[in-house]
Amino acid sequence: MGVALPLRRFTVEEYHRLAEAGILTEDDRVELIEGELVKMSPIGSRHAACVRRLADWFFTHHGHRFLVSVQDPISLGPYSEPQPDLALLRPRADFYASAHPGPSDVLLVIEVAESSADYDREHKLPLYGRAGIPEAWVVDLSRGEVVVGRDPSPEGYRTVRIARRGETLSPLAFPDLALPVEEILGGGAE
Repeated sequence: MGVALPLRRFTVEEYHRLAEAGILTEDDRVELIEGELVKMSPIGSRHAACVRRLADWFFTHHGHRFLVSVQDPISLGPYSEPQPDLALLRPRADFYASAHPGPSDVLLVIEVAESSADYDREHKLPLYGRAGIPEAWVVDLSRGEVVVGRDPSPEGYRTVRIARRGETLSPLAFPDLALPVEEILGGGAE
């Protein structure tokens, strides 16, 4: 039996320096989660179509009340900088040019998953809740459902529920926006 060696966690600052030095490139498709470089799953056509559907729906219905951020980083403290598939952000004149948005800037975060659904449910959903993001959705294309996390706490989300076809979801921040789960998941073949 071997002895387990402690892992060295990277900070967000070190993560950025790895990119600046050319050690990490955009082609590496990694994100920093709790100090670890996590390889992101390849984006399949169903995943990409779902992200485009969501982005289109929110762009169409937003009325300039929020910014729609697609697959861009958000800063969650010194050890995490995930790149959710979609986030609704508080409007800001500089469009966050001076710094990536943080938890207080994020109104809703959405992860779309086909092969990474279990990881997103078990790691990313609690991460967003611990960071204080008011609401997070995991669109699970394989199971045909949306996991909705609300009421953030230091342990994650206190309220987690499953929404399925036939139901409608409204972001907490915008209860007037009713998005049918059917529209999120899309039709049969894509």
